[in-house]
Amino acid sequence: MSRVAAVRNYVKENDTYIGILMDLQGPKIRISAFKNDKVELKNGNKFTLDANLDENEGDQNSVGIEYKSLPNDVKVGDILLLDDGKIILEVERTEGSKILTTVIQEGILYNNKGVNLRGGGLSARALTDKDKEDILIAAKAEADYVALSFPVSGDDVRETKKLLKEAGSRASVISKIERAEALADDVIQEILNESAGIMVARGDLGVEIGDPQLPAVQKKLIKLARSSDKVVITATQMLESMIANPIATRAEVFDVANAVLDGTDAVMLSAETAVGDYPVNAVKAMSDVCLEAEKSRRASLSRHRLHSHFEDVDYSIAMSAMYAANHIGAKVVAALTQTGNTALVLSRISSNISIFAMSDSEKTLQKVTLYRGVYPCGVEKTSADDWYAINSHVIENLQKKSAVEDGDLVIITKGMHKDKSGGTNMIKIVRVGEGNY
Repeated sequence: MSRVAAVRNYVKENDTYIGILMDLQGPKIRISAFKNDKVELKNGNKFTLDANLDENEGDQNSVGIEYKSLPNDVKVGDILLLDDGKIILEVERTEGSKILTTVIQEGILYNNKGVNLRGGGLSARALTDKDKEDILIAAKAEADYVALSFPVSGDDVRETKKLLKEAGSRASVISKIERAEALADDVIQEILNESAGIMVARGDLGVEIGDPQLPAVQKKLIKLARSSDKVVITATQMLESMIANPIATRAEVFDVANAVLDGTDAVMLSAETAVGDYPVNAVKAMSDVCLEAEKSRRASLSRHRLHSHFEDVDYSIAMSAMYAANHIGAKVVAALTQTGNTALVLSRISSNISIFAMSDSEKTLQKVTLYRGVYPCGVEKTSADDWYAINSHVIENLQKKSAVEDGDLVIITKGMHKDKSGGTNMIKIVRVGEGNY
């Protein structure tokens, strides 16, 4: 909670907005501990995972497992990957609480390392008792987003949203795609429909489906999220070498840039900033790569919904605004929004045009920080009937932020009924510095 307080204090002192995402641990399946903290396994060694072995009694021949149902989830020939795939075991057979395996990729195995089943199929529920307790903490912290680990159905997301609502939280759910089962076309679409967005969590996902398959899956997930008008985060090992080194490798630079060019809303650092020796360098390096990648022509081209029929007026307004902005050379699109949804839809169109989400709702302004190319801008309440005053207020705020200057074209989207969610039904194109707006 102290870190949340520090972020909120920084926001107040610097007149800015920062969205906070709190991560639920989920059913991370781990081995227990060894008597001597580690063992060295060689190819061909026989090794047993035993659900009934005492927590700290692991040795060269066997180790306990925290997930007691694992023997029921595996069959002969299954591949178990330990420590993110550094150690690989093939299941020979099961005997009650024991899984008897053969080592097919050797290495040193340390205490409490994770276990994955190649191809997925583990029965562990997405929400653990600890997660349910942590949802209460997220509600108390007034988190803007909660990341749900290992969902395999829309029901997992619905349950999380229900628990958040019962806890009094307005946080949106980001589903971390980490299991092979979640990739089925109908499943991933249902998860997307129920979520505010997804995270391409490449660590556990890569272990389950295999690293060679991961790049294509990442591209597919980013495209699917954007076409579903959801946000998408790309995460895990993006600048892994910077845990111990002050500069990134060129391969890592390409990795970050490619995610940006594919349309991801955000890229995420993990160990690089959590335990790394150069956290500030890592943030700056990632930021620099993102900014350079966005200068590419490919990053500003979009055919999103170009030939689609729109059912909703507010969606049509958003699409029309971005089409107009791209073709008349507008400097800024300003969206007066109560929930942030108009800004989200606007951001699905790739362009180099800045989108300012303007709202008097602090919660909305914190959430839109996750949307690609969207900048939050707090505005005071104004009379919904005084259109000149509203437009002038928008331009004044943009000028204060040095986002526009005299002669620039600005496109403003708004609703006739200011406090009505989903009511965006108007576009106004104005030129800064030219009389009444």
